[in-house]
Amino acid sequence: MTTSGISRRGALRMFGIGALGAAGAGVLGACAPSGAGSTADSGDPKSKNFDFTSWSLNEEAAKPAIEKIIKAWEKAEKSKIRAVSYPYNEYLSQLTLKLGGGETTGAVHLDIAWLAAMAQMGRLADLGSVAGKGGYTDVALKSGVYDGTQYGLPWNTGSIGVIANAKLLEKAGIKKHPTTVEEFEDALRELKGLGGGVVPYAAATKVAQLKDIFPWMQTFGCTLYDGGKVTIGDDASVDAVTWYKKLHDQKLIAADVDRFDARALFGQGKAAFYDDAIIGKGVTSAQSKDTTLADAMQPMERPVLKAGDTPRALLWGGVIAIVKGKGQDAATEFALHTTTDRATTSAYFAARALPPSTTAGLAAPEVAKDTFTTEWTEKITKTASGSPFWQFAQSAQIDEVVAKQVQAVLVGKAKPKDAMRKAGEEVTALTKR
Repeated sequence: MTTSGISRRGALRMFGIGALGAAGAGVLGACAPSGAGSTADSGDPKSKNFDFTSWSLNEEAAKPAIEKIIKAWEKAEKSKIRAVSYPYNEYLSQLTLKLGGGETTGAVHLDIAWLAAMAQMGRLADLGSVAGKGGYTDVALKSGVYDGTQYGLPWNTGSIGVIANAKLLEKAGIKKHPTTVEEFEDALRELKGLGGGVVPYAAATKVAQLKDIFPWMQTFGCTLYDGGKVTIGDDASVDAVTWYKKLHDQKLIAADVDRFDARALFGQGKAAFYDDAIIGKGVTSAQSKDTTLADAMQPMERPVLKAGDTPRALLWGGVIAIVKGKGQDAATEFALHTTTDRATTSAYFAARALPPSTTAGLAAPEVAKDTFTTEWTEKITKTASGSPFWQFAQSAQIDEVVAKQVQAVLVGKAKPKDAMRKAGEEVTALTKR
C-alpha cells in the first residue's frame, strides 16, 4: 500500500525487514500483543468507539495509570476504547506496518522522535484547530509539529540534559554549577582530584549513546542541518569533537560508557555529572544503595561556549496523534482531555513522574511542589529542541554513523577533522535516500 510519504515497502526497508516481504509482515503481526489484527479503518469519524495504541500499555509500571484514564473516559462518554500495545523496541516497526495497512485507528501514542516518520505516511489528522484549546507550553506544542502541521497533542514534554551530584560538587569545593565550557572543564579537574575512582563526567562514549555528542556540537556552534544541507564537518563540529577527545584523554570522561553505565556510576557516587532524560532521577536513585542520592540530584543547564549563549538540550517526550477515519472525532477529544485536563495530568504525574505539557498542569500544586521537575523544566526543557534529523526515516542510521566516527576519534583511529568530514558525507547520503 502506498501512502503520500512512506510506502509500506518503504517502511519495511526503513526497519531493515524489507527482505522478509509479506512473510515478514506476517511474522511481525503474529508477534503482536493485545488488540492487533483488526482491519477496521476509514469508518465513521463520528463513532464514539475507537482504539488507543500505546507502548506504555505494555509496561507494568505504566499500564494501571493509563487504564484508569481509559476507564474514566469510557464511563463519562459511554464509549468503548480498545487498548492496543506493542513493546517499545518493536513499537515503531509494528505501528508503521499496521498504519500502512489501514489496521490502526483512533489515538496513537508517539515518541516525538517518531512523529515525522509517522506523519509522512499521510494517515494522521491535522490537529491545528484543536491544539489551540489546550494551553500547552510553546516548547511542548512545537514537539507535535512536523513540516508546519500540528500532528500531535503533547502529552509529556521533557528533555535530555545534565544531572549533577550536589554532594560530590560540595566535596570538591564547587559552590555553583559551571555555566561555560571553560568553567565546566575546571570543575571536572577539581572533581578528578577527589580520587577514589571518581569519573567527573560520565559522558557517553559507546556508539549506542554517542548521539549525546549532538548537543555539544550545537554548543560549539554547529547547526547539524541547515538550509537543506548537513553541516557536520564544519569547524564547530570539529572543535566539539576535539574537545570531547581532550576530556577523554585527560580521563575527565571514561571509555566505554553508555546510559546504563552512567546511571550505575552516578548511583554509586562515582560520577558527578551525566546526561539523562528527566526520568533519570527516579531510575538512577531507585538503583542506588544511597537512600539520600535523590536529594543530591540536581538538573543543570548544559554549559555554553560563551556567556549569553543559549544552553542546548535535546527535546524528549511523547505526543498523541489521531488516525484519520473511524472514531477520529472522539479520539481527538480523548487526546485533548488526556493531555490537558488538570486532574488527569496531575494524577498521571503522581503515578509516573512525567511532566505535563500545559502551563496549568505544570503549575498544579501536585506538580509544582516537585522541585526537581520544576527546575528541570525551567533550566533545561525551556531551551530544548528536537533533532533536525528526526524528519528523515534514516534518523537512527544518521545517529549511528556520526557516533562511529566520534568513537574512532576517541580511540585514536581517526583525526577529528577527517572523522567529521566523513560523518558529514555519510549523513548527507542518508538524507538523500
